[in-house]
Amino acid sequence: MSSSASINKQSPKKPLFTRFLDGVEYLGNLLPHPITLFAIFCLAILIASGIAGFFEVAVADPRPEGAKGRAADGMIHVVSLLNADGLQLIVTNLVKNFVGFAPLGTVLVAMLGVAIAEHSGLLSAAMRGMVMGASKRMVTFTVVFAGIISNTASELGYVVLIPLAAMLFHSLGRHPLAGLAAAFAGVSGGYSANLLIGTVDPLLSGITETAAQMIDPSYSVGPEVNWYFMFISTFFIAITGAFVTEKIVEPKLGKYNDEEASEDLSHDSMGKLTDIEKKGLKMAGLAVIAVSALLAWTIVPADGVLRSDAGTVAGSPFLKSIVAFIFVFFAIPGFVYGKVVGSMKTDRDVIDAMSKSMSSMGMYIVLVFFAAQFVAFFKWTNFGQVVAVTGADFLQSIGLTGPMLFFAFIIMCGFINLMIGSASAQWAVTAPIFVPMLMLVGYAPEVIQAAYRIGDSTTNIITPMMSYFGLILAVATRYMKNLGIGTLIATMLPYSICFMVGWSILFYIWVFVFGLPVGPGAATYYTP
Repeated sequence: MSSSASINKQSPKKPLFTRFLDGVEYLGNLLPHPITLFAIFCLAILIASGIAGFFEVAVADPRPEGAKGRAADGMIHVVSLLNADGLQLIVTNLVKNFVGFAPLGTVLVAMLGVAIAEHSGLLSAAMRGMVMGASKRMVTFTVVFAGIISNTASELGYVVLIPLAAMLFHSLGRHPLAGLAAAFAGVSGGYSANLLIGTVDPLLSGITETAAQMIDPSYSVGPEVNWYFMFISTFFIAITGAFVTEKIVEPKLGKYNDEEASEDLSHDSMGKLTDIEKKGLKMAGLAVIAVSALLAWTIVPADGVLRSDAGTVAGSPFLKSIVAFIFVFFAIPGFVYGKVVGSMKTDRDVIDAMSKSMSSMGMYIVLVFFAAQFVAFFKWTNFGQVVAVTGADFLQSIGLTGPMLFFAFIIMCGFINLMIGSASAQWAVTAPIFVPMLMLVGYAPEVIQAAYRIGDSTTNIITPMMSYFGLILAVATRYMKNLGIGTLIATMLPYSICFMVGWSILFYIWVFVFGLPVGPGAATYYTP
């Protein structure tokens, strides 16, 4: 008894920050799978709507008289789904909710094109060529930058680039975990940023559009609405990530000792590009130029066939069909590369690549089914509008309606992301509340979505709930056999803090100081 007490007395007390991280991990592990979570949310909405309907909960409708969807009595009432009418509405629209869910088709179509580029080997070769071709002076920046643009095909960044960056740093005599951290920061911490419009853009914009239509049924949100801000964010995140790696993370890690590894690293190979891969990249590059020239011909001239009837780019068929162009932009160069290197010889190889991509989307499709029902239930009950009006009134009563509101919103999104690691799952839950609320305060959905993407991205790298966190931990233990989850989170925390603070300031300067749009045709303020 005394021996046990002595041992307990001698056991060092964990630092406060470590206990905080333990608490985050514990709470996160209590949450069910995101699919189960949405099923629970659906059930909760049904019960809550029944209770609110019984007590006739309602708020004053802020929309002007005569506005579409405005009730004659000028009130927004919570509609109960726990009755015969509600049951009929649910069962007759179950399939329609699913197939009509905006992000479903757009993401699947975009992924078909990305799949060809991925399975042909083009994306992997381009990534390896970029990272290993960088000078020693630029290698850290290049690793983070490559990580950011790899989120076009997110799995590739996690599976290929992060292990590759660790190998690269090790071969240069630098700490391999610094390379892993730099790549992880780019791939996951800079998840929303990119030079190109990727699969995440239509995914989020579809959810944003559905939420915005609770206030304005005719409101449209395209995949391109955050492109300007995310383009410039790519360079900001790359520069910030390189700075944090070289000035904070790498000095803290110290000099690496191969004895810390869990396996023999003498055969660490970085998979240098072969001559045939280099030739394939050159031909794919020519294909990219040809496709870009063709797309430019449809939109740049004043009489371009994909301009709007008024001859403008805003509202044009080009912007409305951006997902189709994502498909073409990746599919054609991918096939050209595959043809040159021999990974795609016939149409069957192309079909197999697209089929494999679709088979890997099974979990996403199931998630969408339940998320679509939740979003529909939320819309039918008017809960989103009621909460939005109440929240907007509260913000106005305390005077928090200016740009500073977005700093609080970004921090809140980052905190929620610690518990719900999926960008689409979190936005499907929060968008129906916060998009209408901030629209009523006077901000456009495009700006609200851009702010959300900052909060969601910056805490990806410190939450065990992120789907690839286990994979990153496994790669890290290859170089440090005794490494634990706390060490990995502590290594990534400086990136998370610097990204959130710096990216939020960039957002404020971009939107509210310079008054620049976050994307083509994107408004900053919403006027009913």
